[in-house]
Amino acid sequence: MKEMWTTMASIMGVWAFGQSLLHTVFPPELRFASLKLFHRVFTYFSSYCYYDITEIDGVNTNELYNAVQLYLSSSASISGTRLSLTRGLNSSSITFGLSNNDRLIDSFKGATVEWEHVVTQRHSQTFSWRPLPEEKRGFTLRVRKKHKHLVLTSYLDFVMEKANDLRRKNQDRLLYTNSRGGSLDSRGHPWESVPFKHPSTFDTLAMDPASKAQIMADLLDFANGEAFYQKTGRAWKRGYLLYGPPGTGKSSMIAAMANFLGYDIYDLELTEVNTNSELRKLLMKTTSKSIIVIEDIDCSINLTNRNKAAAVRKNISNNNNNSYDVAASGASGGDDGPNTITLSGLLNFTDGLWSCCGSERIFVFTTNHIEKLDPALLRSGRMDMHINMSYCTLPALNILLKNYLGYDLEREAVEEFAAVIEPAEMTPADISEVLIKNRRNKSKAVAELLEALKIRAEKSGMKKLGNKMVGHVEEEEEEEEEQEKRALDEQLQENINKFGDEI
Repeated sequence: MKEMWTTMASIMGVWAFGQSLLHTVFPPELRFASLKLFHRVFTYFSSYCYYDITEIDGVNTNELYNAVQLYLSSSASISGTRLSLTRGLNSSSITFGLSNNDRLIDSFKGATVEWEHVVTQRHSQTFSWRPLPEEKRGFTLRVRKKHKHLVLTSYLDFVMEKANDLRRKNQDRLLYTNSRGGSLDSRGHPWESVPFKHPSTFDTLAMDPASKAQIMADLLDFANGEAFYQKTGRAWKRGYLLYGPPGTGKSSMIAAMANFLGYDIYDLELTEVNTNSELRKLLMKTTSKSIIVIEDIDCSINLTNRNKAAAVRKNISNNNNNSYDVAASGASGGDDGPNTITLSGLLNFTDGLWSCCGSERIFVFTTNHIEKLDPALLRSGRMDMHINMSYCTLPALNILLKNYLGYDLEREAVEEFAAVIEPAEMTPADISEVLIKNRRNKSKAVAELLEALKIRAEKSGMKKLGNKMVGHVEEEEEEEEEQEKRALDEQLQENINKFGDEI
């Protein structure tokens, strides 16, 4: 035992002497250069290359680090054995991530890559305006050299895109509204937001199934059409016009579109915007993958039909040139004074150069009176798809009955409802109120709804009959007036002829 300890002591002494001799003969600079050379030789002959993605780049947060962390969560939740669980702000679900110093294998287009989550203790930091976390976090990406070009050109872009989709899927939708008078919030943004949790979907929307399928297909074509819009040279945006009587589900349609695509909603209140320049600034502060909504476009601000406005100005010009100048200047809507948004400014907002400062955005306009809108607003490129939100039909009624009562109409009842649903001209909102009031008693709800439809159909028929009779009476009165006028003209012509003969 004593000999063993003596031998170990001798070995330790030799090791200490050799280390001292090494430090004396080889200075630190030479040792560093040797290690660097060895690393280069190892790297040259190695078939792998490595990329470090740190959490903090200088003093700023590295967005690529957050994207990789979120992207790996979709794979780690399936294949990982030790996971870290997180739930972000405005997130409705829990995300998974790699634990400290854990590894994960991923593949992309036949290439195999390895991710490692590296966490080390940070050395005591000097004075800094922004205190740094105690741990240094980062990802190390290992990939074969022959796949280096694929990773740098495609894989990292794919990771960013996938992370954005996951982030949007996990987060709650946001509903934005513009601040009063264009004022900015504490972060310097002109939009204020709240979580958007409207439950409306296309499954619950009371509308003809064929029309819904057409709208959903159009939305999917738009969301997946980035390459198409680039190839055709068009801005990646689309406009929808929802028109129809109040209570037909225009707002529910917007919510269903947002939930279907996973887009945020910007509810633009035009009465709070003073000038065209403020309108452009609001557009610049909207994000991609969003729906910009202008409700009741016909009555939010005074956007007069340009044909009618031109006629009015012409009449004023004929009466008084000075009055024309004043009216024209007021109608032109310059940027001076409050509420000077012009039709031209709104058109540029939706279809001009400024509308191309973002991508993948949908403009939705609603109105109860489509005939009041200027034809320039209705053309393709501004309102590409016109959707008529009409009164409740029989297919829409079946959807409402399933939603509120879980009830399917029997064959005899279908015939009764089919006979009165269209003449009644009841909106889905009116029918929903009847069903909500009697949702605890299905048979009573159906019976009361049928009675309400019959009453409305009878009133509507009487109203149409009365309008028809009034129109017929007016036609008869006009015909009698025309006959009297014709008789007076004939009598006058006879008197003129008679007077001429006497002369």
